Amino acid sequence: MAKKRSQTQAKKAQITNGARATGAEGDVPVVGAREPCPCGSGRRYKACHGRAAAHAVTELVHRPFEGLAGEADWIALRELVPAATVELTLKDGLPEGVPSVTLATVLPMAWPALRRDDGSVLLGLQNDTPSGDISRDLADTLQRALTAEPGTPIQGRRAPSDGPRLQDLLDPKGPFEPVVHSGFEFWVPDSENTSPEVAASLERANAAAIPTVKLAGVDAAYWCETPEKNHLRWVMPYPEEQLIDALARLHAAGATGLGEGTRLVGSFRAHGLTVPVWDLPSGVSAEDVEKPAAEFAERFAGALASDAPLTADERRARGGLTNRQVTLS
Repeated sequence: MAKKRSQTQAKKAQITNGARATGAEGDVPVVGAREPCPCGSGRRYKACHGRAAAHAVTELVHRPFEGLAGEADWIALRELVPAATVELTLKDGLPEGVPSVTLATVLPMAWPALRRDDGSVLLGLQNDTPSGDISRDLADTLQRALTAEPGTPIQGRRAPSDGPRLQDLLDPKGPFEPVVHSGFEFWVPDSENTSPEVAASLERANAAAIPTVKLAGVDAAYWCETPEKNHLRWVMPYPEEQLIDALARLHAAGATGLGEGTRLVGSFRAHGLTVPVWDLPSGVSAEDVEKPAAEFAERFAGALASDAPLTADERRARGGLTNRQVTLS
């Protein structure tokens, strides 16, 4: 499986003409790197405010969701799940006039966030972000949504480099319980009376959504249905080398299957965690895979706990698994 750049990585490589950098004196427009800095310091932009701007764009946080409740599910909702929502719990409680804050995979018109007419906030997760720290960008969007006028969509921007991250705003002990939806009707309270633009966006999003179900018996495992076959994609919160070793032990023993006709085909790398992927026959539903997944979890826990050197067969299995990894982020 070949390595692939995610949309987020591609976005990092581009600075639009309208981007802005934040410095000690406030907002400073981005200009050519060799031009005088607009702040009036007399230095070239790249040696003044451009330095902080370039650093903010290029620095990549390897595990942006580390320390948040449900890190593996954050990654699944960011990269794998079409339509899902999660009620978020803020450290300092909800501000006056904000009845709820809900994380959503995607929002209408690809808005980064939305303050609804009733004051509630929807925060979009799958948007492109302008820096290498998704957590900081999302926190900036969330803060602006909390104080926006009701009925206002929130536009994207580059977050201040010293701004808070999600880990600073969310309660680390709060529940993180994704609800997977079959479509995007959660966007609007009354989908029949929404604007034509949002209605069209809703129709397009529903048409593109792949049917997805979160397994109940194991953490952060998601079944999905495609025309030719189904899949199980399971975000696992373990160090990659240790996880691949454990999978190699089981694969060499013929113990990675989830039932007849199923096959572990490789894995994704996403935001610092690894996501093993199984092919399933088209007739295998999410309910069908619940028990095999729970049984695999027990086998995997035993393999993960082993510190014995890999055998020759296990090393060969490991090589095959590492050759079938795709990097999403």
